[in-house]
Amino acid sequence: MKLANRVAVVTGAGGGIGRATALSLARRGCHLALADIDGALVAATAEQARALGVRASHHRLDVADRGAVRALPGEVLDVHGRVDLVVNNAGVALGGTFEQIGEDDFDWLMEINFHGVVRMTRAFLPLLRASDDARIVNVSSIYGIISPPGQSAYSASKFAVRGFSNALRHELAGSSVAVSVVHPGGVATSIAKSARVPAGAPSQEIERGRAIAQRLLRMPPEQAGEIIVRGIERRQARILVGNDAKFVALLERLSPVRYWTLLRKATGR
Repeated sequence: MKLANRVAVVTGAGGGIGRATALSLARRGCHLALADIDGALVAATAEQARALGVRASHHRLDVADRGAVRALPGEVLDVHGRVDLVVNNAGVALGGTFEQIGEDDFDWLMEINFHGVVRMTRAFLPLLRASDDARIVNVSSIYGIISPPGQSAYSASKFAVRGFSNALRHELAGSSVAVSVVHPGGVATSIAKSARVPAGAPSQEIERGRAIAQRLLRMPPEQAGEIIVRGIERRQARILVGNDAKFVALLERLSPVRYWTLLRKATGR
């Protein structure tokens, strides 16, 4: 896919993988409509993108807000006149086991991580169909391939993104709109530190989980962004980000039921 002079919408563009992906697109001459719930952070990303010589608008957006998502395509068209690429990256994390997580917290996470992806896709698909070469890129996770204990809500949301993306790809086959699903491994973002903690969960257990997560988050976001954009250029249906994601995907394929037992034995945890 040739990205120069295309227009991409990127959610969660205020930092981490979203910002890195946006700037990788900008370095290839792709114009940007950047969205994030934090207006100041996404404005900073837009400023960095403009310094790379592309047109970049920024939009404060909560992907859980149906009305705001419905209004966004019109705002983007007013500035850019077209859309060729949508990167659904916005997401949140929630620690704790299923029994520790309340219904409201579970629903909060699903509204952002899954329903936000669906809403954005529904809102922008008519504009993407008007493009001669368009792509929807949905960011799942390594936890959309495997399901660790203590990640029942997050893993459920990321498996949902994976299933939705795969079915949508099949439905759009033969059209000008293609679909990629991204599975990042341990990327050094703030997602573990900013994860919501269920009320009443043992503090020592939560902190231990955060510490383990931080040790696994090693890849710089800039490297992850480049891998994602190269996958877009190569029209990859599935983009695995990092050797850890590739290893886990292979292990799950070889042992879809016992992979967690094998991982525990291999790591001694």
